[in-house]
Amino acid sequence: MGSQLLKLGLNIRMGYKFKRKYEEPIKEDFFKGKIIIIAGPRQVGKTTLVNHILKSYDNIVSLNTDNPKDKSMLEGRDFDFLDNFIADRDIIFIDEAQRIEEIGNTLKLLVDNYGDTKQVVATGSSSLNLLSNTSEPLTGRKYVYELYPLSVGEIYEDRHVLSLEKELELLLIYGTYPAVYRSNTKEKERLLREISKSYLYKDILELEQIKNPSFLDKLLSVLALQIGSEVSLSELSKLVGLDLKTIERYIDLLEKNYVIYRLPPYYTNERKVLSKQNKIYFYDLGIRNALINNFNPLSKRNDRGALWENFLINERMKLNAYTSRYVSNFFWRTYDGAEIDYIEQYADSLDGFEFKWNKERKAPKSWLEYTNATYKLVNIDNFKEFLKIN
Repeated sequence: MGSQLLKLGLNIRMGYKFKRKYEEPIKEDFFKGKIIIIAGPRQVGKTTLVNHILKSYDNIVSLNTDNPKDKSMLEGRDFDFLDNFIADRDIIFIDEAQRIEEIGNTLKLLVDNYGDTKQVVATGSSSLNLLSNTSEPLTGRKYVYELYPLSVGEIYEDRHVLSLEKELELLLIYGTYPAVYRSNTKEKERLLREISKSYLYKDILELEQIKNPSFLDKLLSVLALQIGSEVSLSELSKLVGLDLKTIERYIDLLEKNYVIYRLPPYYTNERKVLSKQNKIYFYDLGIRNALINNFNPLSKRNDRGALWENFLINERMKLNAYTSRYVSNFFWRTYDGAEIDYIEQYADSLDGFEFKWNKERKAPKSWLEYTNATYKLVNIDNFKEFLKIN
């Protein structure tokens, strides 16, 4: 795969529009007396999704709290003010709602007074202030959707499966942010660098008042080089030059800001399991590659295995979310060297998956000793089955 494939992929994609998997479920949740919250990274299409849904409705008031004037209309207001402002509008759309102080209480005022007569939709690019601050006030009063970068199921839903095979290298290198996916190769790199510098943790800097973002940059660069590996917080502390408590806080903030996520180890017998350290992955591989400034083709990379693993876990996470399949996710490794890249615990099943580009590997005997444990090797030949792509 090389430059010819990149050109071919661009020709296939130009002008293509995507229907997000959440579109129909969100529509079905309208006017049921619940706040609809759509959270996820910046630039993944939350606003586009809502605006597309709202084309079917009239009497809408839209507010974007990136605009100080719109923000002032919501912040610290009582219900009488809000009701007078909303007037006869049926739908209230609040974009980037995490910027509103006490956003949970504001939304609670609206849903408690309007019930199912009006619909409130709020989006947010960070769970720092949106999901965290609505957890208690909106208990039983909200439906939450977490939107990710485009999934392969969304990209290739109406296209031949060969399109995915032809574009696979593009996905591993440039990720699946909507604007990035639609762009040519030169523009992809430019967009990813802009997102990683201007948007990646904008809310962390503003909401959490991080005084020295250079440490976040350094931490992310170190984490980007360790995807697929167990991460030692003490080692990160030494490499980045921050104390252990601050490293833990920054990782937590990056996870709540939809930059990275942690995969914990699975164990039932602590004496057999090697480590309690987490693995860390990136929500989007294009962002990860931008952070280390490496957009080389797979033939010139030594991290192809890590990219493959991160890609498959990302896509499986999206698949499970969009099909409402609620699983617990882990990895597994023992003192004697046995390991499983990815585990899904679902009901009574314990499904282990090993990710290899084109190699074969048998299931570790000690893994199959677990009750109801299964094992599946996922490689280039059968990954479409793993991701439910026909």
